[in-house]
Amino acid sequence: MHINSNTILFGRTILLVPYGKHHVKKYHTWMENEETRELTASLPLTIDEEYEMQQTWLNDKDKCTFIVLSKEIFDQTHDEIESMIGDVNLFLNDLDDIHCGEIEIMIPQATERH
Repeated sequence: MHINSNTILFGRTILLVPYGKHHVKKYHTWMENEETRELTASLPLTIDEEYEMQQTWLNDKDKCTFIVLSKEIFDQTHDEIESMIGDVNLFLNDLDDIHCGEIEIMIPQATERH
C-alpha cells in the first residue's frame, strides 16, 4: 500500500519497514518451507511470482505489508536483509472505517519467536 511505502515503525525490540523489492529474495526462501506455507495458508510461488506479489501488495488499496527486523541485529549490522525475522500484513477491510482491520504476523524463524 502506498500509504505505508515510506513508513518505518520503531519498537523496543523490532523495526517494521515497508516490504520492498530488496526483501523478496529472503522472503521467498522463507516461503519455500512447507511448514511456513501451511501455517500461513500460502501457495508455493516462483521467485518471479513473489516479485509480482510484492508489487501487488505495494499497489493494493486495502493492505499494508511490513517486514519485521530484529532491532538488535539491525543496530549491529545496519543490514535490513540480515535483520529480517518476519512480516506483518494489515488488511483494511472497511475503507470507510480506518479503525477496523485485521492483522497477520509471521515469524518464520522459530529462534526469533518470543
